Amino acid sequence: MNNIFAALPDTVEKEVIEDLIHSETVRIERIISHGQSSPVTGWYEQDEQEWVIVLTGEGCLQFENGDDVIMKPGDYLFIPAYQRHRVVRTAKDEPTIWLAVFFQR
Repeated sequence: MNNIFAALPDTVEKEVIEDLIHSETVRIERIISHGQSSPVTGWYEQDEQEWVIVLTGEGCLQFENGDDVIMKPGDYLFIPAYQRHRVVRTAKDEPTIWLAVFFQR
């Protein structure tokens, strides 16, 4: 058995992305951020659908249309494939743990 909150990395210099499950049709990642954000010109535009939930901390996602979505623990969001988005900010004083599920349309 594993625990989503166990074995958190000691480093806070870079975001940590870990595959929990990876198959041909689905990928589940644990993402640990500590104040990181996307580069100003760094938009995500993946060919997979994404469902993401914040488990701890806080993050702010920005979409190409200008909408900002602040996510706190328990907040989840569906991001359709090819929807351009970026991470504007994450909490600096605690880890932000995201659980992201990627799947094909």
